[in-house]
Amino acid sequence: MPPGGRVAVRNGASTNRANALRAEDAAVHDWYRFVLSFPPHLVAEYLGRFDVPGDGVVLDPFCGTGTTLVEAKKHGVSSIGLEAMPMTAFAAATKVDWACDPELLVDHAEHVATIALDDLAAQGISDAPGNREVDEQRLRRLAPDQERLVFKDAISPLPLHKTLVLLAALDRELCAEVDRHARLALASTIVDAASNLKFGPEVGVGKVKHDAPVVSAWLSRVRRMAADLETVAGNGTSAEVCVADARVVDSHVAPDSVDAVITSPPYPNEKDYTRTVRLEAVLLGFLRDRLSLRSVKDGLLRSNTRNVFKGDNDGVLVRDRSEVVGIARQIENKRIELGKTSGFEKRYAQVTMEYFGGMLRHLRSMKPVLRRGARLAYVVGDQASYFRVPIPTGEILEGLAATEGYVVEGRELFRTRFATATGEPLREEVLVLGAPGR
Repeated sequence: MPPGGRVAVRNGASTNRANALRAEDAAVHDWYRFVLSFPPHLVAEYLGRFDVPGDGVVLDPFCGTGTTLVEAKKHGVSSIGLEAMPMTAFAAATKVDWACDPELLVDHAEHVATIALDDLAAQGISDAPGNREVDEQRLRRLAPDQERLVFKDAISPLPLHKTLVLLAALDRELCAEVDRHARLALASTIVDAASNLKFGPEVGVGKVKHDAPVVSAWLSRVRRMAADLETVAGNGTSAEVCVADARVVDSHVAPDSVDAVITSPPYPNEKDYTRTVRLEAVLLGFLRDRLSLRSVKDGLLRSNTRNVFKGDNDGVLVRDRSEVVGIARQIENKRIELGKTSGFEKRYAQVTMEYFGGMLRHLRSMKPVLRRGARLAYVVGDQASYFRVPIPTGEILEGLAATEGYVVEGRELFRTRFATATGEPLREEVLVLGAPGR
């Protein structure tokens, strides 16, 4: 079922702005939450400031679950998103597919829910929590290769069984017109209602729920999704999502086609973005085993030690950049001073080099796709994750962009965060650039 390569949504020509803005208050961002995304109002602000023409195109090369694309569509502006994680790209593509028939979506979901509830009842299991004396040996489980990819206790056996029964019903009663929306609603339900996951600076396991409603929670989410779709009916603004590595934008986006870029790349820290969506990616079939996980990680910007591999060489591109090399040396010297010897800690300096080298590759690959006069906004944050050595991300990226010929318009403070370990303030900025040769 998971799409491979391109996930495209093309719903026809752009509708008028008044129609597009009917979605202004729609809760489409709640269809699938992504705790690391940046806020919609920031996207709307830069869409307005950049004054993208009616026939223009906005690109988000690190699109995540589609915040920029949703806002662009609401404002009647065509958009393209690149995202290297297939599960996340699937979420983004579904969130901008507003052609789905809401009545059909609910009718189909109610039919599937009835089948799933009947299957559970035949096994003596209620969807409501509080089941007693359930023989766990008879419950459905993930395949061993899949089990190895998820956290221990990420989801308890009974909610997992209910989820797998519901997925089996979706497979049997496949309805192509609404399938993606039904599965995205399930992905959200898995995380928010069925799992034991908690989200903070990093994803982990919280309070264990031995039982939880799954089918009813999913059906409720589908109904909310359908209500949102009703508010945006008639918006045919084009949106396209491509499963792609943002370090090679020009391999996926046509030359001289982009009028504006609004994006938030990963920051150099220890957040493994594949872990954030790991459970639902496994359950929906986007990750099957360690080999498929490695394949996904190969396409990611190297921003944490869990996705730095032997043979990576983006760091070579910045070995003559004193500001990057200097920070990497500080990190390595601090490691030696503190006597830290774990494999991950030994990679801190390397991931810093790989991160900025990868961002330089990205900036170079962006140049062919930008139209003359294009403007860009990058939401980036300073970091101190590696032995508390400060990494002024925005400042360094500004310097890299300048050497590539971009016009630097400035770094604008978006908000101040506080470091988890030290409590010290860290700047989160919007780096605003003009296309080279503007």
